[in-house]
Amino acid sequence: MNAVTYRGSGEAVPVGKILCLGRNYIEHAREMNSPKPARPIVFLKPSTALLQDGGRVCAPTFSRELHHEVEMVVVIGKDGRNISASRAMDFVGGYAVGLDMTLRDVQSEAKEHGLPWSVAKGFDTSAPVSYAMEQDKVTDPHNLTLSLKVNGKVRQHSNTKHMIFRIEDVISYVSSIFTLEVGDLIFTGTPEGVGPVVSGDQLEAELECVGTLRIGIA
Repeated sequence: MNAVTYRGSGEAVPVGKILCLGRNYIEHAREMNSPKPARPIVFLKPSTALLQDGGRVCAPTFSRELHHEVEMVVVIGKDGRNISASRAMDFVGGYAVGLDMTLRDVQSEAKEHGLPWSVAKGFDTSAPVSYAMEQDKVTDPHNLTLSLKVNGKVRQHSNTKHMIFRIEDVISYVSSIFTLEVGDLIFTGTPEGVGPVVSGDQLEAELECVGTLRIGIA
C-alpha cells in the first residue's frame, strides 16, 4: 500500500495525489536561472512514486543525471475544496520530510521543448517520504530547519521561513483547482543546493520537530 504513517499513532494513511511546488524558495529559483513565480507552480507525482524510509531510489536507465531536492511535506488531514487561507491550516493532518528526486537531464530537455515534466519528476521511487508528525506537535511549520546530507556531508540547509508561498496560501490555491482528500501530500518546494547523486550514495534528510528520512540510491 502506498501510504504515509504517523509517528505518534502509527496510523497508516493511503496516499492519493502528490502535489509538488516548483521554485518556492527564491535562492533555488536563482540557482535554476528562473524568475520568482507570481503564483505557486504546481506539478503532480503519482502515488506509485512514493518511497518509504530505508528504501532505495531506482532511476530509469535512460537518465544519467539524478538530482536531490529536500522538502517539507504537508499531509492533508481532511477533504476540502475552495478552502480559504484563513481556514487552510485546519485541513493539515501533519508534516513529513521528503525528497523530490528529479531526472535533471530529462527535465532540462522537456523544458527546452516546452514539454511536461511528468517523466522527470514522477518515476517510481521519486518521492521518498518520512514518517509524519501530527500537526498539533509542530508549533510553527514556517520556522523549521530543513537539511540534507549526502554520504554524511551537508548539501542543503535552510529554513521553511524562506518559502515564498506559505502553507495556508498554497492549500487555498491548490484546493481551488484540485479537491484535496485525506492522505494527499503537498511537497512545498526545495531550497538552494540541489545537486547530483549516484549509485551507492546514502541520503539523510531532516526536518526540525518532524523527523529524519534515510534512503539510498540504487
